[in-house]
Amino acid sequence: MNKTVLITGVAGLLGSRLADWIIENHPDIKVVGIDDLSGGYKDNIHPEVDFWQMNLVDHPIENCFEVNKFDYVFHFAAYAAEGLSPFIRTYNYKNNLISTAAIINQCIKHNVKRLVFTSSMAVYGHGIGQIFDEKQLPSPIDPYGIAKYACEQDIKIAGEQHGLDWCIIRPHNVYGIKQNIWDKYRNVLGIWMYQYMNGEEMSIFGDGTQKRAFSYIDDSLEPLWKAAVEPKACCEIINLGGIKEYTINEANKILLDVITDGRVAYKEQRHEVKYAVPTYQKSVDILGFEHKTDLKEGLSKMWEWAKQQPLKERFVWDEYEIEKGIYSFWKK
Repeated sequence: MNKTVLITGVAGLLGSRLADWIIENHPDIKVVGIDDLSGGYKDNIHPEVDFWQMNLVDHPIENCFEVNKFDYVFHFAAYAAEGLSPFIRTYNYKNNLISTAAIINQCIKHNVKRLVFTSSMAVYGHGIGQIFDEKQLPSPIDPYGIAKYACEQDIKIAGEQHGLDWCIIRPHNVYGIKQNIWDKYRNVLGIWMYQYMNGEEMSIFGDGTQKRAFSYIDDSLEPLWKAAVEPKACCEIINLGGIKEYTINEANKILLDVITDGRVAYKEQRHEVKYAVPTYQKSVDILGFEHKTDLKEGLSKMWEWAKQQPLKERFVWDEYEIEKGIYSFWKK
């Protein structure tokens, strides 16, 4: 019997590219996708995906589960903006936490073989010793990280009480083709590309010595699939991506080399993690992760794609829930 999988957030970077990979490598598998198109774009979605446009909180998702009888569920849908999350708290918890509870309920009711949940490096907070290891007790420093950690804990409880099989993935600064480069608040590499193409200076917050371990999306696709089907991945939390670390200044210099031009503006420091560098051995041992694409090669591919994209309106929040303490560069 052919298998059926669900990908939430199928119009975003991880969801759309994983759908592409499954359809190319496992053409016998039916891919169903859910997205409300609030942070992704319909033209990202492979034409063979059975697409359901809906919000996971406000729409009855149980019908999608009843019709399709999913074997595996990849829950990627989220609004991943750590820095903005203190100013959109209720939206953050509704979008990230309540939506995940709805998915967990349906996975339990319909006996899904495994739920793969993409958490975030944000759960670590500042980490211990400038490194993020899966054995560390998370200590998030923003509402987004808190929501993701709460989701992790709820998934574990669902496993203990209801027998839900799960794997939690903590991706690290994933970038690449089909990324949303029109969002003002997240995905620094995409923000820089948008700023350059619109004649703006590229923003660096603080002094640019923050460290990140960037991961090209295509290197993570097969490991994400294995998170669902590999027996050893059952009930495991796994960092994914990010073998080599770069300062923000170094990453910006590499992008400037790729596009051969551009201006930089240093702006006020945000409330953010200084060093976000993960351990990765667990992803190698369990998921077969291989770091194949260095940052310059990945940015070159992404830049060639970005230049071909049609003009789209930049996403800007109409109103923040809280404006006290908002950074000057986000003020209306």
